[in-house]
Amino acid sequence: MMREGWRLFIENTADMAFAWMAGDASEAVRKVDEDTPDVLVLDISLPDRSGLELIKDLRLLRPKLSMLAVSMHDEKLYAQRALKAGARGYVMKSAPQKALEQALRRVAAGGIAVSEEMSEEILKAFSTGAVTESQDSIAGLSDREFEVFQLLGQGKNTAQIAEGLRISTKTVDVHKMNIREKLGMSDPSELSYFAIRWAEGQKTL
Repeated sequence: MMREGWRLFIENTADMAFAWMAGDASEAVRKVDEDTPDVLVLDISLPDRSGLELIKDLRLLRPKLSMLAVSMHDEKLYAQRALKAGARGYVMKSAPQKALEQALRRVAAGGIAVSEEMSEEILKAFSTGAVTESQDSIAGLSDREFEVFQLLGQGKNTAQIAEGLRISTKTVDVHKMNIREKLGMSDPSELSYFAIRWAEGQKTL
């Protein structure tokens, strides 16, 4: 439904043309090879892998490809991650249509598209060297650690996380240990409880 909504939105926007849609990261990579668009709009949450990982891969495969990340998740946690991965912009799914169009046009023109609030945080960080407000304990996790943390919040166990991320259970355990260290937790059960509470809190945003 979301993809179809974007198709209709783009087709009904002056001087824009819809190229194609893909249901997962693997299909998107194949279609980019066949028909590279001017701007690729992609969701951070994909069924087969992380949208952040897809952005990183496409940045290597197609350095000139402009990518706009969309998500229902708080931009304070994801926008900077998406930009660092190689996206040219980040927009919330809940943003008004005008903001979506502006983001598309800005990215297509070679600019960076984030909300005014996020832009101010990023500019402040670059100009003063200060840590932005979004860089709290959770934002301090690496992209992979953050993925593991999210899956813990969904109630996944180590084996399920390993399968979902296509990594070994030992690697998951290492990530969990690093996460606990960064969050100042010694009890493994405390991490799962905290992750689940955090995930529930995100649903109310």
